[in-house]
Amino acid sequence: MDGNEVTRRAVLQGGAALAGLAALGAPLGALAAPVAAGEEVIPWLDRPEPIPPPAQGIAGQLLVWEELGGQYTPTEKFFTIAHFGPRTVPEAGWRLDFSGLVDRPLSLSLADLRALPRREVQFTLECSGNHGLPFLIGAIGNATWAGTPLAPLLRRAGWQPRGTEVIFWGADGGPGSVGDPPAPVVEQFARSMSLGDALDPAILLCYEMNGAPLPASHGFPVRLLAPGWYGIANVKWLRRIEIAATRHEGRFMARDYVTQRKIEQDGLASVRFTSVGRALLKSAPARVVRGARGYRVEGVAWGAPIDRVEVRTDGGPWQPAYLVGEPDREGFAWRRWGFDLGSWAAGEHTVSSRAFDRAGHVQPPPEDPSLATKLTYWESNGQITRRVRIA
Repeated sequence: MDGNEVTRRAVLQGGAALAGLAALGAPLGALAAPVAAGEEVIPWLDRPEPIPPPAQGIAGQLLVWEELGGQYTPTEKFFTIAHFGPRTVPEAGWRLDFSGLVDRPLSLSLADLRALPRREVQFTLECSGNHGLPFLIGAIGNATWAGTPLAPLLRRAGWQPRGTEVIFWGADGGPGSVGDPPAPVVEQFARSMSLGDALDPAILLCYEMNGAPLPASHGFPVRLLAPGWYGIANVKWLRRIEIAATRHEGRFMARDYVTQRKIEQDGLASVRFTSVGRALLKSAPARVVRGARGYRVEGVAWGAPIDRVEVRTDGGPWQPAYLVGEPDREGFAWRRWGFDLGSWAAGEHTVSSRAFDRAGHVQPPPEDPSLATKLTYWESNGQITRRVRIA
């Protein structure tokens, strides 16, 4: 029985699970708390750069990897991104409208949505710029979200034959410019997806986070929750859902959050543009912990149903990590993992990880063509290497 088989059955509860982890060399309680008694977290040498002034009003609380503890990220420590600054939308008078190419327009209050069937999902939300900028390495968190499924409401509203795209409009907006020469405009935050994607039963109109009402910073009264998609698709402060005949090509789909890659066709160099959408397979070392049994690395993997994780130190061979806890049923939540280092020589070391999903895909190395041809920082899911110094 290999390490991955042990931990598929281990849920960090009861004697069998604890025995399985102990057999792998992991201290009892490892990864279940911020740090066990008598243990010490060794800080990474490669610290993220300070958030520069232009981004300070956009990026809020970011995850500190060394503080990674249990499976869920506390709401007060969950990262926030607000492109037009913080927004407060009062519940009084708020309604969510279904309009456009619909057969039966709808207008629903928060109470109306709460009266509908409730569904809960565990989902790791990551900004598609995470690990693409030197200051942005903690734009990720895992939470339990709750709301009512979107698909039944789309079916209730109905759609006309030309309706093929669903546009989600937020209450936030701000100044922009369009045209040549540029002319000032006010642009509302909006994203769209195909009608087929929007009918996915996993997609929620979300009004709860970690068992409490959705905070203002995370989109109160209601946000779109699209498990398996990057954060940009999870529209906050939702106010209108429009069925349209064409894809929405606003700032956050056609001009920003667009990945550019070099390609060559018929001997000619060109660039391919694709809008950021579904999340990609990824993992990261979170921290190095020193305890009575030596050192261990802890981390998480996400972006797809995780099959296994491998770790290597100082550029050596890849070795299997052990997975912690049972996977969530749908594979939308991160999977914690650990790797026992035992004793470790003094000096500087590197730690890398790579994740494999159940379909056989592997997290790519930096030289992989999918990354090496990329001209923008979005969707940076390459293997991550961290540096640490052992005294």
